[in-house]
Order: sequence, then structure tokens, then C-alpha cells
Amino acid sequence: MLSIDALLVVVLLIVTAIIVGVIAFIMGVSYRKRIAEAKIGSAEEKASKIIDDAITAAEAKKREIMLEAKEETLKAKNELDQEIRERRAELQRLERRIIQKEEAVDRKAESLEKKEESLAEKMEELDKLKEEVAVLQQKEIQELERISGLTSEEAKEYLFRTVENQVKMESAILIKDIESKAKMEAEKKAREIITNAIQKCAADHVADTTVSVVPLPNDEMKGRIIGREGRNIRTLETLTGIDLIIDDTPEAVILSAFDPIRREVARIALEKLILDGRIHPARIEEMVEKAKKEVENMIREEGEAATFETGVHGLHPELVRLLGKLKFRTSYGQNVLKHSIEVAHLCGIMAGELGLDVRLAKRAGLLHDIGKAADKEMEGSHISIGVELCRKYRESSVVINAIEAHHGDVEPESLIAVLVQAADTISAARPGARRETLETYIKRLQKLEEIADGFDGVEKSFAIQAGRELRIMVIPEQTDDAQMVLLSREIARKIESELEYPGQIKVHLIRETRAIEYAK
Repeated sequence: MLSIDALLVVVLLIVTAIIVGVIAFIMGVSYRKRIAEAKIGSAEEKASKIIDDAITAAEAKKREIMLEAKEETLKAKNELDQEIRERRAELQRLERRIIQKEEAVDRKAESLEKKEESLAEKMEELDKLKEEVAVLQQKEIQELERISGLTSEEAKEYLFRTVENQVKMESAILIKDIESKAKMEAEKKAREIITNAIQKCAADHVADTTVSVVPLPNDEMKGRIIGREGRNIRTLETLTGIDLIIDDTPEAVILSAFDPIRREVARIALEKLILDGRIHPARIEEMVEKAKKEVENMIREEGEAATFETGVHGLHPELVRLLGKLKFRTSYGQNVLKHSIEVAHLCGIMAGELGLDVRLAKRAGLLHDIGKAADKEMEGSHISIGVELCRKYRESSVVINAIEAHHGDVEPESLIAVLVQAADTISAARPGARRETLETYIKRLQKLEEIADGFDGVEKSFAIQAGRELRIMVIPEQTDDAQMVLLSREIARKIESELEYPGQIKVHLIRETRAIEYAK
């Protein structure tokens, strides 16, 4: 164990160390406090300096902003003053103009008032003059009536007659000049178009009659065709509706019927029977049925061939079949199907020359006589039947009007309808295309002469050149040269309205004055 002295020494050392540590701690704390106070003081000085600098800068910025604001305000004030001055100047200008206009209006008003007063005075003077003129006119009329010995109405009528005659003469001369010029140009162009169309369309013409001749291999076949007690010939006539004529014609029999389709069925059936050799009622019935089917196929094929040849597509199948039936229909000896195809080609060529719709023109030309295929089954003319059929199968209004107008029953509503009229006339009027009966021909010539003889001033008329020209002799004392122009037009219009004829008729007026004297 330690002694008390040692303990005291240790305790003293510990206490001394503690006191030294406390003193050192206190001195350290005091030193750090002085350093901190020194830093704080320096920071406060810096902060105070920064604040002073900021205040100084703020004051400077404030003064700068105030100066800028004052400058902007002054500038805006100057601009506003300038605008106000300009607007005042504009208002002053407008005010001066308004004042000037008001003065001008006032001057015009004064001028108009003066003119109105002047016009009123002139109107009064004019009224007085009118009264004086009326009195003078009345006196002049009375004096003229006294001198001429005519009343005013009689003089007016005489004057009207004189002026009317003069106007007629001048109009006739003018019409003649205009017509001659127009005809020269129109005929030249029409000739070119029609000649071109005819040259490009070379159609053949087939003239059928009401009989067909069937050749026989020998005359013994006639007895077999007649059959026992005539049963074979009766069966064939009953089934086909034709007359079978067996006469002395060598190696031939004649089939007679007005219906060409029935006649064709009978011809085909008889030819098949002759080739087959077995001729009896049952076989005849079988061959007639086959011939009917063959003819029906032929009709459809002919219709399709016509549409293919003309380039007309999209027709209703029934219209195609009716076109095929036209192969067995003739008009004045001209095959109607061939005629329709030719009209279609002519219409297409002329439409192309005139810049029209070629397909529509061909369609109208091909269908213009479609009614002739059904005129035996339906009531009415071939025109009304054709119109009804085309309406039924929804053809265009242009085609329907062309069908309706191609004989002049109604007015054409399109140029295509006019082309169909022209093409129909060209095809029908071609020499040899159609034939007429002698009776119809003579009646037409007589009617032409009757129409011409019915006009005043006509002495005698002559229909010449097969009715293509009407030559008229006029009475020279009743008709002068100018009146002949009007007379020829009137006669031509009456012929157009009362007669139907192919082509055109030339109306030729002749005025001849003869002076005869005898030397004694």
C-alpha cells in the first residue's frame, strides 16, 4: 500500500493537472471567442459595405429607370400630339371638302330649279305649238282632200297599198339574193357531205316479191308433194299459211304468201322434204317445226349481224330480234333491213362530218323503221309502233324523236333527227332502190299539177322528169319577176305539206311575154 504522502502527492498532481487543464480549456475558449468575434466583426463590416454598395447601385438604377420612364413618356406624348395634329388636319380637310360639296350641290340645285322653270316655259310653248300644228295639219288635210278628191282614209289605204307593193318587191329581191347565196354555200357543203357519205356506204339492194320458187329434181316430185288426194299439199299449206302453186312450170313449184317469214318457213321445209324424200303429213309437220326454229335463229343472227356491222351495241334483245325480222320485210321492193343498215351508215358518216355523236346517230338510223317489223301484229303506223317499242325498251329521247320525225309527222328536236330524215331520203331515192306502182306514180304527177294550177297567176303546169321537176307557165300580165320568187316559194311549201315523195322536186317558174304585130 502507498503511504499517505504518496497519496497526497498523487492527489496534488491530479488536482494540478485538472487545474492546468481547466485553465488551458478556458484559455482556448477565450482564444476561439476572440477569433470568432474578430471574424464576426469583419463579416459585419463586409455586410455593411455590401449593403451600402447595393443601396448605392439601387439608387443609381432607380435614377436610370426614372430617366428612361420620363423619356418614354415624353416620346409617347410627342407621338400622340403628332397624331392629334394629323387628325385635326384631316378633319379640317374633310370639313373643307364637305363645305365645297354642299356649295356645289346648292349651285346644282339652283341650276336645276332654273332649268325646271325653263322647261316649264318651253313645255307651255310646245303645247301651244302642238295646238297650232294640229290646226295646221287639219287645214292641210282638208286642203289635200279637196285637191286630191280623196278622204284621209282612202289616201292612207292607197299609201299602204303602194308601200306594201314596194316592200313586197324589195323583200322578194332581197329573199332571192339571200336564197341564192345561201343555196350556193349550203348546196356546196351538203353535196360534199352527202357525196362523201354515199361514197363510203355502198349497200346492196334486195328486191323481194310475194312468191318464192323451189326447184325440183324432177317433175315426178310434184305428185309426191301433192300426195294421195292432196293430203300432203293441204298439210303443208295449213301448217305454214301459204299457197303452194303447182303448175306446168318444169321442175319447179311456187310458194305464194304476203308474209315473207311464212314463205321462208315453207321454202326451207319443202327443200328439206325434197332432200329427205319421205313426204307424208307427219314428216311435213316435223320439217315445218324444224324450219320455224331455223328461221327464228336466222332472224336473231341477222339482227346481231346488223348491230355488229353498224357498230350499234347495247340494244335490247327483243329489238335485235325485230331488226332480224326486217330482213323479210320490203318497202317498195327495197329490203328494209338493208335500208336500215344503209341509213345507219349514212347518219354516222354525216354526223362525223358535222361533229355530232356518231354512235347515237347510227343507233337512230338503224332503229328508224323498227316499227315495220311489228306492223302486222300491232295496230298503227310503223312510226307510232316504232316509237312505242323504243319507249318500251328504254331508248333515248333523241332516238325516239328521230323515229317520230323521219317522215315529218313531228318537228325534229335535234340535228340527229334531221340527219335521219336526210339519210332515209337518200337511201330511198337512190335510182333502182325502190319501185312504185304505175297508179301511184300517175296520181302523184296529177296532184303536182293540181297544186300548181290552184295558184293565181298560173297559166299551165307540167310535171316532168318522172315528177322530179314541176315546170309552171305564169301569166305575165298578172305576175312580175319579183312576185315569181314568192309564188315559187308558196308552191314549194304547199307541195311539201300535201305530198309524200322521195328526194326533192324542182319548182321551175317561166314568165314569157310575147308581142305580135302584123305588117300590112
